[in-house]
Amino acid sequence: MTASTQLRPVLEVTDYSLAYDTDEGRLEALKSVSLSIRRGETHALVGESGSGKSTLAFAIMRYLAPNAVDLGGAILLSGEDMIGSTPAELDALRGRRVAMVFQDPGSALNPSIRLGEQLAEVLVRHRRMSREEAWREGEQALARTGISDPKAMMRRYPHEASGGEKQRVVIATAFACNPELIIFDEPTTALDILIANQILELFLKLREETGVAALYISHDLGLVARVADKVSVIHRGRIVESGPVHEVFRKPRDAYTRRLIEAVPKPDERITVSTPEAGGALFSAERIGVQYGRPGWLTRMLDRSAAAHPGASDVSFDIRAGELLGIVGESGSGKSTIAKAATGLVDFEGSFHFEGRDFKGSAAFDRAYRRNVQIVFQHPDASLNPRQTIGGILSRPLLLYGIVPRRAVAGRVRELLEMVRLPADHAGRYPHQLSGGEKQRVAIARAFAAEPKLVICDEITAALDVSVQATVARLLVDLQRDFGAACLFITHDLNLVRQLAHRIAVMQRGRLVDLFGVEEAMSADRHPYTRALLGAVPAPARIEEGFAA
Repeated sequence: MTASTQLRPVLEVTDYSLAYDTDEGRLEALKSVSLSIRRGETHALVGESGSGKSTLAFAIMRYLAPNAVDLGGAILLSGEDMIGSTPAELDALRGRRVAMVFQDPGSALNPSIRLGEQLAEVLVRHRRMSREEAWREGEQALARTGISDPKAMMRRYPHEASGGEKQRVVIATAFACNPELIIFDEPTTALDILIANQILELFLKLREETGVAALYISHDLGLVARVADKVSVIHRGRIVESGPVHEVFRKPRDAYTRRLIEAVPKPDERITVSTPEAGGALFSAERIGVQYGRPGWLTRMLDRSAAAHPGASDVSFDIRAGELLGIVGESGSGKSTIAKAATGLVDFEGSFHFEGRDFKGSAAFDRAYRRNVQIVFQHPDASLNPRQTIGGILSRPLLLYGIVPRRAVAGRVRELLEMVRLPADHAGRYPHQLSGGEKQRVAIARAFAAEPKLVICDEITAALDVSVQATVARLLVDLQRDFGAACLFITHDLNLVRQLAHRIAVMQRGRLVDLFGVEEAMSADRHPYTRALLGAVPAPARIEEGFAA
């Protein structure tokens, strides 16, 4: 490698623009974007959903839709033109010289092929190894990612691995051919805080060992402050600010950058919440247990060792009227299982108590209970009927529970949209015509349309970028105050829940291991698992300083 080659950036994007040809005309998605990354450097790209982050990543990889049009500029990999590469040249280049780690490892891996075969395929194709050599190298690659039993992992299918294990396999595959550039597109968003922290440490370790250039796409500014050397802020397809991460975060010049930083949850800055009413509990769980995959009689006869998998065990807590109780814990800890049990989506052992009544089993939940206990799910795309208009979606609880006379439904729908800060004309739109944040507001409006006394929110901000997340959280608090409703808020974002909650419950492996007032969060008396969760969260103050958390 010559001295001039060493000095040249690994990636150079210069004045690059891209558009999509649609039925409504040409839509410009990227506008004169420029950035460069040198060997061993991590360049972060941050911005809201729809800002163009992933579009730029796919443009660099040349994974473009048929209606995509390059409008000008250059994309160079170590001085070689990516835009002018032929399909055959791109096939040889991807995986060997440039690789990508996607947000969801589940969708990045072929579910019908063993993990080892997928990893070995890359080594056979790009490093010309024999199958036996590739298999041995694959095991070593998995070992470098911290997987404890690489041989066993190579033989598993994707569904037999956890989310963190699958992401380690994807990262091992990306690093397998020692590429010059790796693009990380939100690689920890789908993971809980502890696993995400482990993946982050793995990235830092492998970057140090290999000297790879990295483009790290994220909406998590705390994470960016920890991993990146430089950062570019993208807004509506245009880079509005770029520079060393500590300079940009400490003294942002652009108003949009300042808004992003201000939206980061700061646990010491409490969002005003309603005061819980004095007196007894509105809702309580008593020794709740949930079993998944309970074997039938035939399975038990054929396999005496067959047993159900516990989703939750012996969980007890209570909520007062007007209170917001946060539930935190890693993936698989039982948080969502409790939400499903409380709304009758899974059967359970133990009992729920609501307004002086006992409910033992999901079949006991009657019409009055189902009206008064509402749930908002993590993914509005999966919970909103794509064939109904927003007005139709919001009308359903109004008609089902007789909230208002039929003639007043349209007016109440307009009021609900106004309550969640959406225009009245959204009533005529379909879910696919709304952004992620707008769809989540509709889901919240639907829950409050029934005028409930308890709203369960299951990771409702997890899929949202930081500024939209802040808006949705404040909206929820305002609605809770206006309706006088209690709220069970399930999340893995400890900074956010410390802003919102009166009390916090911590779950681990299906059990509730800690329960405390939010002001006691940093107490030395907390459960070791609680301290581990708190220790894994990037400190917001460090974000503005731009130093590693």
